[in-house]
Amino acid sequence: MKPFNCYYNKIIALGLFMLATVASFGQGRSYIKQKIREQGECRNVAITKTNGDLMLYDRNGLANDGCPQSLRDALAELNNENKYIDDVQLTENGRWLILYDDNGIRWNDIPYSLEEKLREYNNQKEVITSVTFNDTDDWIIITTNYFSSSDSRITEWLKEGNEEYGQLWAACITDDAIVAVFQRGYKFLGDVPYSLKEALTNTRLDVFRLKIAGDSWFFADKYGSYEYNM
Repeated sequence: MKPFNCYYNKIIALGLFMLATVASFGQGRSYIKQKIREQGECRNVAITKTNGDLMLYDRNGLANDGCPQSLRDALAELNNENKYIDDVQLTENGRWLILYDDNGIRWNDIPYSLEEKLREYNNQKEVITSVTFNDTDDWIIITTNYFSSSDSRITEWLKEGNEEYGQLWAACITDDAIVAVFQRGYKFLGDVPYSLKEALTNTRLDVFRLKIAGDSWFFADKYGSYEYNM
């Protein structure tokens, strides 16, 4: 992500487990969209501009295209152990993190400060509900009781939203943008697609998951109802 003050400069200036059998066939995001349409529900995704995409449905249903082998292997292992896969984060450079079951976490090449905070929350028995990070070591963690970030300015920005819109439910941070989802509203920073802002304004969903990759986006409630532009 560009340094946090760059955002202000811009503002001022302007059931079935598919992973074991689905490899990268070069079908791109059209394959993921096809699987979403087939299932009729999608509770979460991981989308990137260059490094693959995946979708989660039902308890442990999953489909992917082009994702790193290490991520596919980890998800396959968790599925074989009947773990509930709750969220998957994937960056353009292939860094990833999986939230599963009650505070189960697996990761590859995440920022060290994020790893430290995750371990701290786990030791405190905090239930981690959302983790998001990018390839320049910016991150946000949300638990049922707290939230924290890699930068005090991001944390203050989130606190402002918390005071205005209520509890922070989810966040998405990319190399270009941040979107924060609160109980009664949203906050945006950086290059957030206008179509996403418009969709969030008009949706009737209680948004609990949200992902962005360039101009593409996805959001869903806790029950698998979703909207997307991919």
